[in-house]
Amino acid sequence: MKSLALLAATITLSWGAMVSGTVYDKVNSKPIQNAIIIANGKEYRTDVNGSFTVPTAARIGVRAIGYDRKFYKSGGRMYLNRFIPKALYLSSFGATSGKIMGNAKRLIRSTEINALVIDIKMDRGQIAFKTQNAVANKIGAQEIILFKDIKKFVADLRNEGIYTIARIVSFKDTPYVTAFPQYGVKKSDGTLFKDKEGLYWIDASHIQPRDYIISIAEDAAAAGFDEVQFDYVRFPDRKGIKFSVENTQANRVKAISGFLEKARKRLIPYNVFISADIFGYVGWHDADIEIGQRVDALAPYVDYLCPMLYPSGFNAGIPGYPNPVMANYEIVKHSLDKSLTKSGNSPMSYRPWLQAFKDYAFDRRIYGEKEIRDQIRASEDFGSCGWILWNPRNVYSGAGLIRLDKEVCDTAVKTVVKPSV
Repeated sequence: MKSLALLAATITLSWGAMVSGTVYDKVNSKPIQNAIIIANGKEYRTDVNGSFTVPTAARIGVRAIGYDRKFYKSGGRMYLNRFIPKALYLSSFGATSGKIMGNAKRLIRSTEINALVIDIKMDRGQIAFKTQNAVANKIGAQEIILFKDIKKFVADLRNEGIYTIARIVSFKDTPYVTAFPQYGVKKSDGTLFKDKEGLYWIDASHIQPRDYIISIAEDAAAAGFDEVQFDYVRFPDRKGIKFSVENTQANRVKAISGFLEKARKRLIPYNVFISADIFGYVGWHDADIEIGQRVDALAPYVDYLCPMLYPSGFNAGIPGYPNPVMANYEIVKHSLDKSLTKSGNSPMSYRPWLQAFKDYAFDRRIYGEKEIRDQIRASEDFGSCGWILWNPRNVYSGAGLIRLDKEVCDTAVKTVVKPSV
């Protein structure tokens, strides 16, 4: 095969009235079924032979589950490289700390870690980069600007071969509800609901606030992030609260899936991967556990579902394993298996969050080599598209991670191909 040119997520094309092509796996040259083709603001899929035909477009985007969204073109063929994100979570403060980011990059150079999840819209509603969004400026969500040049920040990471995921905290948003209390979750007496941290929540059944949240996701996509991840995409897990519609499972699920459906449509032009974080117990229930999350309802609107499978969070255990921190492999593996039976998609459509922090609910054990590796092994045995380690303090060591040979690491750093922007 002749040499291939590396292209960014989109490419300029002019192939007549219709555009046709075929998408292949670059390693084995096998066609990729169900690859996503973006043309003229619409989303199309390749057939069983990896082929597609779409209306002519000035630019076209290509991506597929389990692959990088950069592609190589040779003639009428497009080739995607397999890519499995293995990520660390960093808060906005951590990502802009020389010490914390330096440690993360050291782990990327020396271990299997190859991706970062970075807070963009934070837990308290602050947006960590300068946005032109009028609402954000009006409600005081721009008081903490940590990323002085978000596009350069992302480009620098991409140039180092790091897959970037923008975490968008969705419906937990004190500044927004303070400014627009009519859109907040209410208590039974009609006053605004506050969670255990004293924070307000947007009532996800309202249509109007969705534009604001999605606009921040669009900013992240425009900045060059490979993936947009929606967290707190749910209702609060609390009894006795009121929404703008009757508090029923049907209405809750409709609101959350409707938000993700709208977000996916709005993000189409950016050809960015989309993921959503879900409660670990969601996969174990047919109902939505009163927060609006059901894997079968959410799966059609995201590329990846990201269940939070921290053993410390399974306060009731799982059948046969009453003490989760003594069954790290089983918690992760059985939870993923259960979720898959309900969503009916592929294991590659999952990327779980795993625990890399000290237990707080059972025996207070440190999560070290064995605990972390057991979780990773369970995720990989299941066949997920990678995993994400969570430590709220952003403190990570190499515990549980596969270490790379230093000479190989140094060579890899020197030979990273810089994609065009």
